[in-house]
Amino acid sequence: MQSDLTVKRNLIGLMRNTLNVSWRYDIGDAMIKVGIVGKTNAGKTTFFNAATLLSAEVSTYPFTTKTPNIGQTNVQTICVCRELNLKDNPKNSTCIDGMRYIPIELIDLPGLIKGSWMGKGLGTQFLSVASQAEALLHVVDASGSVDAEGKITRPGLGNPVIDIYDIEEELVLWFSKIIQKSVKKVTKRIEQSRVPFAEAFYEALSGIKVRREQVEKALETTDLAKKKLGSWTAKDFRKFAAEIRSLSKPTIIIANKMDVAQAEKNFERLREEFRGTFVIPCSSEAELALRRAEQKGIIKYLPGEEAFNVLDESKLTSEQKSALNYVQQRIMPKLIGTGVQSALNMCIFKLLGVNTVYPVEDASRLADKRGNVLPDVLLLPRDSSVRDLAREIHTDLEKTMIHAVDARTSLRLPVDYVLKDRDVISIVAAAKKKHATSKTV
Repeated sequence: MQSDLTVKRNLIGLMRNTLNVSWRYDIGDAMIKVGIVGKTNAGKTTFFNAATLLSAEVSTYPFTTKTPNIGQTNVQTICVCRELNLKDNPKNSTCIDGMRYIPIELIDLPGLIKGSWMGKGLGTQFLSVASQAEALLHVVDASGSVDAEGKITRPGLGNPVIDIYDIEEELVLWFSKIIQKSVKKVTKRIEQSRVPFAEAFYEALSGIKVRREQVEKALETTDLAKKKLGSWTAKDFRKFAAEIRSLSKPTIIIANKMDVAQAEKNFERLREEFRGTFVIPCSSEAELALRRAEQKGIIKYLPGEEAFNVLDESKLTSEQKSALNYVQQRIMPKLIGTGVQSALNMCIFKLLGVNTVYPVEDASRLADKRGNVLPDVLLLPRDSSVRDLAREIHTDLEKTMIHAVDARTSLRLPVDYVLKDRDVISIVAAAKKKHATSKTV
């Protein structure tokens, strides 16, 4: 059996890449943003590179990532072209064999350390970036091969459960710091404008992407809705901060390095300790190796698939064969893939509860004005209405829309109709009384 060191070297060999990667689409403000947090050396940047195919610096030295890396990746869902038996022409996304790949923004943050919430290690700057994300992926070294200081150690000596609690503490303390800083502003707004308590807090925290309903729920859950802000204790602020952090930045735990010794044992510990949280087993290095090999034309592989095909085995070196065999036989069967795409899909569709909606201009042909069939797909919150869809396409469209049409059934829909996952919708506007052009992200 190969040693872990030998396998590691072979995987790294597959991961090497000198190609310049260009992206078809620019990152826009409307794109869902997901942040990657965790301890240094947990494999955050390897996960980021595997998901985006960028080449952010990776090493075994602590704090290699000194500034946030921002890139684009895709979540994957079954395209409606399958059930409608259509050949589509996607513009803001990609369809491969009936699977729609939809772009989202991924932010890799430098490793957090104790004291980050106070600014240690430029922590507050990085946390400010994290605050702009709609969800977080908490990458942890499931093998326990990172010590308390973030240095590489022998597998099993580190404690991934404690690592998660340490990072969570930094996030909660940082949220608490922001909330306490907003006290004067909130109090003044209430006294001068007589706005409701929750509304004043929402206005103060909207800069870190906290929604009004999240503030209301946090106040209710913590029993602080009727308690005067001036009488809040440090414990009250921390309790409220923990609830706001959980509601506004829902999190998935990525149990990374599942191909390393001790990982399976620690994975079970993580699942037991964090029962109310999605814990996804993952091997970022395996995914990155496959993505690089596919990019070089060595294999045929799509992210999320449970297997890959070698295109020409005669062209492989012995090291490449060894690495690919290891991934195929030892990693993918256990993880049902590598876990990277599963984590991204789980984050968007399960954790955030996002629906896919296909806006079209021509309801009869399911196309835009240029004839592109099912050109766009938008990711919208589960309770979004037709009006919300119109606003997402263009603010002017929201003002001029009359109604919408369900392109599948030709039924007329009111503006307050709550959209369902996989709806194909055409919006009719008053200005020119024609179908609105769908938005290209």
